[in-house]
Amino acid sequence: MKNKIVLPGEAVSRIKDGDTLMVGGLYSLGEPQILIDEIIRQGIKDLTVINVVLGKPDSALGRLIYSGNVKKLIVSFCGYMTDLPELEKEGKLEIELNPEGTFAERVRAGGFGLGGVLTPTGLGTYIEEKGIGQRVTINGEDFLYHTPLNANVTLVQAYAADEAGNLVFHGTQKNVCDMMCFASRTVIASVATPIKRAGELDPDNIHVPGAFVDMLVQE
Repeated sequence: MKNKIVLPGEAVSRIKDGDTLMVGGLYSLGEPQILIDEIIRQGIKDLTVINVVLGKPDSALGRLIYSGNVKKLIVSFCGYMTDLPELEKEGKLEIELNPEGTFAERVRAGGFGLGGVLTPTGLGTYIEEKGIGQRVTINGEDFLYHTPLNANVTLVQAYAADEAGNLVFHGTQKNVCDMMCFASRTVIASVATPIKRAGELDPDNIHVPGAFVDMLVQE
């Protein structure tokens, strides 16, 4: 069995300038802080970051955004980072807002090979005005069509994992992290508790099979 447990520097070296990253975390809960801080340390830039709900400016993702290494955010809510719209006006950051349900379904579509999402949510609003969704009419009803979301790399924090890469999330830590792990070419997970030997996790409690996980970093 391939050894998937690596140091943060080796894991993050898989990320290149200009990559698109899916990053776990809901109001900072479940952020893979050790991996994000390593991205900042390595100075990887021009990143597109996909995250459902941002937290505070001093959170790991906040530090990454304010480091200037992120060129675009795809989110459903900016959390406590209330000055981000001003950064967009100044041309320092591009922000694409999605309703939270739409965001989750776009990630799911990307992970499971679906052609996109049709939803009436956002019709006649900022979402349509900004061209985030495209209006289509089917059987006399209007919808917004959204493309799937995919990424080069997904970064998540798992509560538990085994050496085979099987992941278990706890509570709010899960959010859409499980779906994100299916929507990227490479998946890297930081693990909050000691990584177990293969077979020690209860199979009924595994949220992401190890076949989808490339590297583990022990926190």
